[in-house]
Amino acid sequence: MIAVRQSVPVHSPSGVELAGLASLLVAVPAVALLGKSGRKHTGAARRAHLLLAAGGALSTAAALAGLLTAVLLPHRDGRTLGQAVALAMALGTITLLTGTLMLPGAAESRRAALRHLLDGLIVAAAIWFVGWILVSAPTRILGAATPVRCLPMLLPAGVAVLATGLTTILAMHAHRPRYATVRVSAGVTMVAIGATALSGGICQDWPVIVLSSAILLPAGLFVVARGVRSADRPVTVTGDIIQRGSGYAFVPMGSMFLAGCYHLLAGGEFTGLGFVGATVEGFALVTRQYVALGDVRDYTLRLRQREAHFRELAHTDPLTGLANRRGLVRALRTDASFAHDRTLVSIDLDGFKNVNDMRGHDIGDAVLTEVGERLRANLREGDVAARLGGDEFAVLMMASREEALRVSERLLEVLCEPYDTTDGPVFLSASVGVAGSPAPGDTGELMRDADLALRYAKQRGKNRVESYEKRYDELLRRHSVLENELRHAIDRDQLRLVFQPVVTLPSVRPVGAEALLRWTHPELGKVRPDEFIPVAEESDLICVLGSWVLDQACRQLSQWLAAGHDVWVSVNLSPKELHAADYACRVAGVLEKYGVPPQRLVLEVTEHAVATDKEELIRRLVELRSTGVRIALDDFGAGYSSLGQLRDLPVDILKIDHALVAEPESRTGMAAPLVDVVVRLGHRLGLEVLAEGVGTPAQREVVEQAGCRLGQGSLFGWGVPAEHFEAKLLTARPGGVRPVPPARNRPPVSSTAPARSQIVMLGPGMRQVRAVLPTDPAFSSDQDVRSVDAPREMGQS
Repeated sequence: MIAVRQSVPVHSPSGVELAGLASLLVAVPAVALLGKSGRKHTGAARRAHLLLAAGGALSTAAALAGLLTAVLLPHRDGRTLGQAVALAMALGTITLLTGTLMLPGAAESRRAALRHLLDGLIVAAAIWFVGWILVSAPTRILGAATPVRCLPMLLPAGVAVLATGLTTILAMHAHRPRYATVRVSAGVTMVAIGATALSGGICQDWPVIVLSSAILLPAGLFVVARGVRSADRPVTVTGDIIQRGSGYAFVPMGSMFLAGCYHLLAGGEFTGLGFVGATVEGFALVTRQYVALGDVRDYTLRLRQREAHFRELAHTDPLTGLANRRGLVRALRTDASFAHDRTLVSIDLDGFKNVNDMRGHDIGDAVLTEVGERLRANLREGDVAARLGGDEFAVLMMASREEALRVSERLLEVLCEPYDTTDGPVFLSASVGVAGSPAPGDTGELMRDADLALRYAKQRGKNRVESYEKRYDELLRRHSVLENELRHAIDRDQLRLVFQPVVTLPSVRPVGAEALLRWTHPELGKVRPDEFIPVAEESDLICVLGSWVLDQACRQLSQWLAAGHDVWVSVNLSPKELHAADYACRVAGVLEKYGVPPQRLVLEVTEHAVATDKEELIRRLVELRSTGVRIALDDFGAGYSSLGQLRDLPVDILKIDHALVAEPESRTGMAAPLVDVVVRLGHRLGLEVLAEGVGTPAQREVVEQAGCRLGQGSLFGWGVPAEHFEAKLLTARPGGVRPVPPARNRPPVSSTAPARSQIVMLGPGMRQVRAVLPTDPAFSSDQDVRSVDAPREMGQS
């Protein structure tokens, strides 16, 4: 028997198959690019990129495996191979869709990604339903080419329509800029369509379709690889649900309705595939509505939380954490039912403005923060502390007025303790006003009463606690009337100057005068200076009044000097005037205007001005003394006296406060001890000492025994008009009017040392420079008189 070997024919790949393989091989670099991009990122972006790379690799591997099998095994079962390719590529495109939804530009959270997926499913179900109408009987748009033999290809087809729907939704709702995310989704859609076409072409043995899908798949992967390069750029997150439109849902529903009506009118029947599309559409809409309701519920909760947060911020001071004015008013209205048992305490920090001006606002804010902490630490449960603005605070207490006064005294002690800052300790005092509730629910009147008590505490010297009294209303009205009328007092010629004599001791000859301001109102009558001067200082009218007083005093002084009187005039200087930048220039201008020698004018500053800022005060006084005027320290011994200040301050005259002059005599019958000490100290420092407030012969004897050469007080005369004081000058001087020495009108003024001074020997090896007044005998003598830079100096050889 002869065995005959039958030869198996060898299949030669066609050009279409080879072209398809070549095209699929091009997809490999695109997958490599996706994998490289994934390794460069971290977090959610890294997972998204790696999922895209995995999905691309799976789709490419399934396509290459299916096409190679079709080429190498020509007698294979096309339906089985097409089903395997369809399943594998569907899994790959689903992975690609998952990676797309995880991109940072697609959704801000997993809930948002689910929202996009449901929206895409709504669009996809409509596309599926309309597509089923078109390919099924009686329409059968594809005719005999309808792939009815390959049912598994419906899976990649479903993924393809889902990708199409998701791309549509991302184009509408993705974060801006959307082009990168939409490009990636469009590339995934191309891959999904290519997977459907490839599985259908293998199943139906359509070479042209296979080639087209082999070209479309790598093209889609390259679109994805290029899109992810810019998908991580900064995006604008619009997470507010009110900015998301949902009108798009009417389009797919309308399309399904029209397609279904057409199908029924054409005599078609609904099969399982059509039922699946309609069912998926319905469930997707219901699920989307459920998710939307959850979004609205969460959004409403966040709105309520934000509203509560901002409402609390609107009633809270951001610096101290205390309640602000709105918060205090809310607490007052909330607790209105306890009106008979509530008390409001108003607190104001004395001198806090100097802290901001001298040490900066950062230190001031630190002090205010510390004030808030001290208030919180020393209040009882239920009390409400608030910062009303600036350095003003308030405390609402559910307590009687007596109990609130005790708590206020404790708060005053706590607030007056030093404040430790990075720039050193800060010392402050506080003024406190306490008011009880006048009537139930009247919060405005309670705040007004507490503010009145606070203002009264400040007017009475600060650093104290004052309780509201009804008479404060009258004081407030009086204060308002005085302020309004004082603004027009100069224009209405209601102000005048009186001059209180300054005499030499023991001769009691008038050598100078202090210019004092008086106000006579046609309706209010004579208003006391201690009443309208504080009003002027609070309303910033003091500078206007001070300029008027300086001008009138120099004008009168020039007339007296022209008449041949040997006299000088002193003018009181307020701290606000002293700290004005151009005050020295104004003084020099007034002196030049009236031709008054500078040494004939004495400017008096109080010890209160010394206590505010010593360095700034010295600088301002040096500027004034450079014009040639003399400086007097008024009210010495009233509260802020210190030897160091006398040594450093550039002053020429020391005015002893009347409280020291009125001190009883010592048991030895000698001068009062404090007066004696001050006079000796002043003479040691080269200062002329003037005792003011001398009202009795006994007090005159005290100051004369102490060696004081100048006196002022009611014993020597009250403040009188200029003509009366001039009459005193004429009476006290023998020989009538003396001609004015020409040299004394214009004393020599050196640019470096305008003041005159005299060297005084204090002891062996010690010398001192003493200021010389126009009344001193040495003033007219050039012997041992010279100009120096400083008002005095002390040294030891």
